[in-house]
Amino acid sequence: MPTATRDGVSLAYERDGPQAAPTVVFVEGLGYGRWMWRWQRRALSDYDTILPDNRGTGDSDAPEGPYTISEMAGDLAAVLDDAGVESAHVVGASMGGMIAQQFALEDGRADSLTLLCTTPGGPEAVPTPEETQQRLFDVPEEYDERERRHYKMAPAMTESFMRERADLVERIIDWRLDSDASERALTWQAAAVEGFDVHGRLADITAPALVVHGTADRVVPVENGRLLADGLPDADYLELDGAPHLCFIERAEAVNEALRGFLVDV
Repeated sequence: MPTATRDGVSLAYERDGPQAAPTVVFVEGLGYGRWMWRWQRRALSDYDTILPDNRGTGDSDAPEGPYTISEMAGDLAAVLDDAGVESAHVVGASMGGMIAQQFALEDGRADSLTLLCTTPGGPEAVPTPEETQQRLFDVPEEYDERERRHYKMAPAMTESFMRERADLVERIIDWRLDSDASERALTWQAAAVEGFDVHGRLADITAPALVVHGTADRVVPVENGRLLADGLPDADYLELDGAPHLCFIERAEAVNEALRGFLVDV
């Protein structure tokens, strides 16, 4: 697996597809590893796809934190440098969407942005509900690692999906146990999310954008997607009725169709 190095931090990434094709780089959410993009990377197999592990996650180093979104946007730039990429379509979900916005502001290589279940931050943003925050950061001590992952993931999915696709949920937990951030690194990444605010700079993001958000998102409420789409100069907005935070998993077909159509148009 190739790795980039920035300020002594090793950043692992995967690269698939024809390198003569346009490049699409996928950026993960809080604590999640590359596994979360398996549905989208399959749908874009005819593109040159790059999937980095954020610092603190997967095969990348986990330097002492806390981290910042700007720091992780710099990591993304280092990965593209290492891969020899002159420009890329950037797809980010949740925290990855924040990194994508910051990257577009700090680096001129974003051909487009696809921003899933994310927020621009700032005083007008709707915060994560207190009940969800408790699920994410206050897990019962008696739970084992598998139970902890299940408990923390519940607000990001619909109850019906977790019940009807229990086999897939168990596989996802396997992937999470294998590559997600440690509890310490999760806290360091969460500090980056807490400090993120580009709401006053959205007008400076000139790359065309696709914003996708589910109306049943209990992690990043849908009002944030609307705020983001309203503030970007060139944005298409897709709202998925009843979709949760992990809309790119539960509604993968709809997300993939929108993503492919958007990439063809830009």
